[in-house]
Amino acid sequence: MAVSPEQEHPTKAFGWAARDSSGVLSPFKFSRRATGKNDVTFKVLYCGICHTDLSMLKNEWGISMYPLLPGHEIVGLVTEVGSNVEKFKVGDSVGVGYLVGSCQSCDSCGNNAENYCPEMIFTSGAKYHDGSTTYGGYSNIMVANEHFVVRIPDNLPLDGAAPLLCAGVTTYSPLRYFGLDKPGMHVGVVGVGGLGHVAVKFAKAMGVKVTVISTSPNKKKEAIENLGADSFLVSRDNGQMQAAMGTMDGIIDTVSAVHPLLPLLGLLKTNGKLVLLGVPAKPHELPVVPLISGRKIVAGSNVGGLKETQEMIDFAGKHNITANIELIPIDYVNTAMERLTKADVRYRFVIDIANTLKSSS
Repeated sequence: MAVSPEQEHPTKAFGWAARDSSGVLSPFKFSRRATGKNDVTFKVLYCGICHTDLSMLKNEWGISMYPLLPGHEIVGLVTEVGSNVEKFKVGDSVGVGYLVGSCQSCDSCGNNAENYCPEMIFTSGAKYHDGSTTYGGYSNIMVANEHFVVRIPDNLPLDGAAPLLCAGVTTYSPLRYFGLDKPGMHVGVVGVGGLGHVAVKFAKAMGVKVTVISTSPNKKKEAIENLGADSFLVSRDNGQMQAAMGTMDGIIDTVSAVHPLLPLLGLLKTNGKLVLLGVPAKPHELPVVPLISGRKIVAGSNVGGLKETQEMIDFAGKHNITANIELIPIDYVNTAMERLTKADVRYRFVIDIANTLKSSS
C-alpha cells in the first residue's frame, strides 16, 4: 500500500503542487526527511520560477510524476545541520539548485560535473536514493545533503540571487568551459530572457565584448542601457547580420524555440563556438558546410556541477550580479505560469515564500 506524501517522512512540510498535467498548483501537505548526519535543513525564503518548472508541470517531456512540487532555485536560512556537516552552520544563507543527488562514483562526479551524472537526481519530480519523491522549493522547508548545498555571499540579496542557482550557472558554465571568458573576446547572446539577461551580465563582468542577438528590435535599449551589452543585432535584419559576419568568438544561444542556426554560424570567426542552452520541442536543422569550412563547433551545456555553482555564486557576489526579478506571492503562481508561457516577465519570477506561503496555505 502506497504511503501518502504526509506520512512518507517524519518532518511535516507544506507547499504548492500540481496533481496532474493541467499544471494547476494548489496548497499541498507533505513531509521531509529528518536531518541526517550529512544533511542541511533550511527555511525557504525565496524560490525562483524556471521554464523547466512549467514544462514539468505540463508533462511536456513525458517524465513528470504527480503530485509534482516544483522549484530548483531555492534560497533560505539554515535551521539545522547534521553531525558530519562541516561547511555550514545554523543561520547561514544557502541555496539548492537543479540537483540534490548523484552517484558520486562515475567519471562525471569525480570531475565535479555531477550535472552530467547518469544517476543525477533532480531537485523536484524525481526519486531520491531511498526511493522517496523529491519535492522542490515551492515549500516552507528544504533538506539536502551538504554536498548539494551552496553558500550565498552575504552581500547578495537572496531574492535576486535565487535564479542564479539555475539560470546563472547555466550561462556561467559554458562561458568558462568553452573559454569564452577572456577579456577582449566577442561573444553573442541569443535571446534576452531569464537565461540571456544573466549571460550578458556574467560575460561583461569577465571583460568580454557582448552583442545581444534578438528578433525584437524593441529590446535594444534594454539590452544596451540596462544590461550593459556593447551592441545589438536584429536577427531578422539581413543587413545587420551580414555586417557582423565572422566577428564573434562564440555565441551563447538561450532560445528554446526552433530557429535557424545557419545565420548564427555565419557570425562566428574561424574556430568559433555556438553553445545551445535551450531545449526546443523539435530538433534543430544543423547545416554542416559552415562547420567544416570554418572549423566551427556546435555544442550544448546543462546547468553546472556543485563546485562550479559555488564558483559562479561567489563570482556573482564579487561583481554584485543578480537576476532581474519580479517578486510574487505564492497565490499568484498560476498566473505567473500563464505569463511565463507568453514570455511576459522581465526576467525571472521569484516567489516570496517566507512572507506569503503560510497565509496562503
